Amino acid sequence: MTAITLTHRIAAPLPLLPIAVIQPLPGIGDMVWHLPHIRAIAAFAGVPVTVIAKPRSLADQLLAGDPAVAGVFWVDLNPKGRRGAHDGVRGFFRLVRKLRAHRFGSVIMLHHSETIAAAALLAGIADRRGYGFGVQRLFLNRGPFLPRAVFKLHQHTRATRYLQAAGIPLPSGEPAISVPPAVRSEARARLQDTATPFVAVGIASSEVIKQWGPKRFAALAGTLLNHGWPMIVLLGGPEESRSAADIMAALGERAGRVRLALGWHLRDVQGVLAEAAFYVGNDTGVMNMAAAIGIRTYSLFGTTPPFHHASQIVPICSPDTGVRDGMDRLTLDAVLAAIVTDRGSLAPPEG
Repeated sequence: MTAITLTHRIAAPLPLLPIAVIQPLPGIGDMVWHLPHIRAIAAFAGVPVTVIAKPRSLADQLLAGDPAVAGVFWVDLNPKGRRGAHDGVRGFFRLVRKLRAHRFGSVIMLHHSETIAAAALLAGIADRRGYGFGVQRLFLNRGPFLPRAVFKLHQHTRATRYLQAAGIPLPSGEPAISVPPAVRSEARARLQDTATPFVAVGIASSEVIKQWGPKRFAALAGTLLNHGWPMIVLLGGPEESRSAADIMAALGERAGRVRLALGWHLRDVQGVLAEAAFYVGNDTGVMNMAAAIGIRTYSLFGTTPPFHHASQIVPICSPDTGVRDGMDRLTLDAVLAAIVTDRGSLAPPEG
């Protein structure tokens, strides 16, 4: 294996090729949060890294074509609604065999998982680094390790603190996604529209308690259409088809000015977002993508507080953010007022 220098602060021996970065938080947004950290590690190493992630993150779609990423390796632990391939004792040793087969020289864990750290040890990976919280530290053999107090901080902050401790330069902690013109054109073709201005409305949610609901989204879309927006694009997964149908039904004749982008590949979703005037919708991975792409992103928070990691996110919060029914307490008037305060108007730009 070829030795390379990641940082003088991390104890010898130096990381060995190939390098894997482990980020097993399951959501798309979780992966977007960690884009700056993954890229920083690859830049400092001087080689692309393999990202070890969970399938639900859609990391293979999100990271496709990223020069910092050599590939994506799935770790299938604790998925929703089924038993993961790496759950249980047999699954654990299946993960050990899979890690061993990839012959990683180094792994850097941007997570506190004890299970994956133990699997990396048994797989014979020579250089194992990470946060080192609690029992995980027993399975890692290279510092720095973070103080326990950092465990209480947001995942994005934890990763930032780790890179700082390791001496790995992080030019910016704000996620950024560049969308090529060809991807934008392909998205427009799928929308069957080449130039009409539109607003992207995110109707999906990872949890029911984060869902604003089709009735409110229909009222929002109707208001935007009434103020002159020629088109609205509803974004979500295939499971949002019923909600989208309810929204379309509530809009009546105005539904002809609505397009659906449900269950699309993330490459096409990025193209839609890059073409949109702005995004408004639930706190989701797509919301984080919108902000990373650089469009104004009005995000609805009712049950969780906003995390201020992206300059384009304008949080619109329920007066009772943090309670279980917080999204139900977030009114249409409050959302419209926040957009007007930020943009100056609900109408599209003239010309």
